[in-house]
Amino acid sequence: MDYEILLRLLVAMLWGGIVGAEREYRSKSAGFRTMIMISIGACFFTIMSQLIGEESSSDRIASNIVTGIGFLGAGVIFVGDKRLNGITTAATIWVVAAVGMGIGAGFYLFSGAACVLVIFILSVLPYFENVIDKINKSVTYSITCDYSNSIISDIENLFRKNKLKYKLTNHIKKGNELTITWIVHGSAINHEKFVQIISNNEVVKKFEY
Repeated sequence: MDYEILLRLLVAMLWGGIVGAEREYRSKSAGFRTMIMISIGACFFTIMSQLIGEESSSDRIASNIVTGIGFLGAGVIFVGDKRLNGITTAATIWVVAAVGMGIGAGFYLFSGAACVLVIFILSVLPYFENVIDKINKSVTYSITCDYSNSIISDIENLFRKNKLKYKLTNHIKKGNELTITWIVHGSAINHEKFVQIISNNEVVKKFEY
């Protein structure tokens, strides 16, 4: 029994290390050591839940892992560059703990299948995401310029000429200055064309995206 527990902890460490290495390579906030600790912790809590819990409540400790991991995952989510970051890392923490629990409970086959799927998702699917972004990419543009009655329609005409779909989300007027924000969808090439045109526009005082 003692050797079985040791094996489960070693397998959990290996699993956490594999995912952690991938996250470390991509310079994510939860990297190599963090993922190992999460995997071993979830595995050990599950083992202890089985060993010290009563027969009718052997899952009491293990069931609280989900709540604890939720708080840990929330800590890596942050807002930056006008978008929400860290959601994939938070989800990875969640699934690493889930697989660690599976290993701790002795379900090696199911845990192994989950491992393969997670590594596939983290390693292979980003290439598909890049392909999708080239076809249809969402960008938030913020443009500041002198106010005029036609400025919004003029810029939206540029969106249409460059085959970009747009949605006006905000506009703020301060004195004679107008700051306008759009969420724009389109291919990466069309976005590049628009950025080049608007960057050379003498009317535009400030341009962010």
